[in-house]
Amino acid sequence: MGGLAFRLLLLPFLAPVATTAVNPALRALASLNLQIFPTFQPEEANNYSIYYFDQKIDHFGFYNTKTFKQRYLISDKYWKTYDGVILFYTGNEGDITWFSNHTGFMWDVAEKLKALLVFAEHRYYGESLPFGDDSFKDSKHLNFLTSEQALADFAELIRHLKRTVPGADGQPVIAIGGSYGGVLAAWFRMKYPHLVVGALAASAPIWQFEELTPCGVFMKIVTEDFKKGGTKCSESILRSWGAINRLSNTGSGLPWLTRAFHLCSNLNSEDIQRLKDWLSETWVNLAMVNYPYPANFLKPLPSWPVKEVCQYLTNPYMSDSLLVQNIYQALNVYYNYSGQTRCNNISETTIGNLGSRVWGYQTCTEIILPFCTNGVDDMFEARSWDLDKYSDDCYKQWGVRPRPSWVTTLYGGKDIRSHSNIIFSNGDLDPWSGGGVTEDLSDTLVAVNIPDGAHHLDLRPSTETDPPSLQLARSVELRHMKQWVSDFYGNYRKQP
Repeated sequence: MGGLAFRLLLLPFLAPVATTAVNPALRALASLNLQIFPTFQPEEANNYSIYYFDQKIDHFGFYNTKTFKQRYLISDKYWKTYDGVILFYTGNEGDITWFSNHTGFMWDVAEKLKALLVFAEHRYYGESLPFGDDSFKDSKHLNFLTSEQALADFAELIRHLKRTVPGADGQPVIAIGGSYGGVLAAWFRMKYPHLVVGALAASAPIWQFEELTPCGVFMKIVTEDFKKGGTKCSESILRSWGAINRLSNTGSGLPWLTRAFHLCSNLNSEDIQRLKDWLSETWVNLAMVNYPYPANFLKPLPSWPVKEVCQYLTNPYMSDSLLVQNIYQALNVYYNYSGQTRCNNISETTIGNLGSRVWGYQTCTEIILPFCTNGVDDMFEARSWDLDKYSDDCYKQWGVRPRPSWVTTLYGGKDIRSHSNIIFSNGDLDPWSGGGVTEDLSDTLVAVNIPDGAHHLDLRPSTETDPPSLQLARSVELRHMKQWVSDFYGNYRKQP
């Protein structure tokens, strides 16, 4: 989900009402684990040691005994073996060093918690490749890329650390993750409660699955973000689709649109849907990175970039050509805020180095997240969710078909009250919050909501400009984690 090699997969997964579409929301899945920070102290974040652990390729069978090297990172700068804690990052779909360098919250609280920091790489990402260069060869080699196998990796790694790191055996462990990593942190606490005393699941859409969350919620939240950005902003975007359609059908429309959007290559009639999907994905990305201070990760962006964009989209009722020109000016905030971009490539909305290729396999097997739009409750062209078409597209690309009910069968649906000690944090501006836990389910399954917060804002490093609501959210999270640690030592030291 959270982060990916940002050229998100191009599987169609929304069935358009009238035309074939590349799905912008699925491509946004590749941004599910985004960790975007305005500033960072690499000398602090990079102060780790790199290790490798021999993991079984298949934890759930006995025939295949082969292993692979799972990479993990450790920092012990603030660790105290008497009363400390192990903060265990459940790696997402990307290179673990990237997550280590961009999960500032863990580095910020390490001293307060006397914590050993561990960042575990997810199998099939970064350097943790079960079959080396052949890992992505075909569906046979990808068959061991599942959340269950990844969680088992984390479990085995924790057991290994307890056995081999002096002082670790008698320490509590807390799982931490954001986006897909946050989902894994929550699932890990559910499946292996004897190994972790609790979990912080930031922006973790554990309910963005079949029959748990309406398919239109994600794009509706994106639209609400743009409504907040400007009075007529979302309406201007909604009317732009018709303007583009009409202009593309005129004699000089395609070359005019090419020039208007400053595209790197000429449009043909087959490219119009790709153009609109590129625009849709851009609006989605802006909603996710709508932070209160300048950020420089996906693209160099100003503070509150959605508000900046909406300055150009104040009148939806002008001529088609003028509306499209205003859309371009709005796009320029995202694609050319630094003034360095010479032309726009509709095959790209982001830059990055995460693993979108194999994330596509995961979203075609277990991680099936339905999306739809209707053009009424949202600012996008109407498209329905078509599981059959989605399945056919997955089969064409990977030779596999999705199992949309498996995640809820394996991890449970909305009734997870038998579990405990999980913090679910969400920002109100984050589209993924629609599939997240935003209300307390019990005294120990708690929701932390951050007004005006975008995608896992709380996992970013602290800054002097952090709003009070964010500071409060982090203090609540830290208070719960301290309580888990205290409870652990209270019980542990009572034992004979």
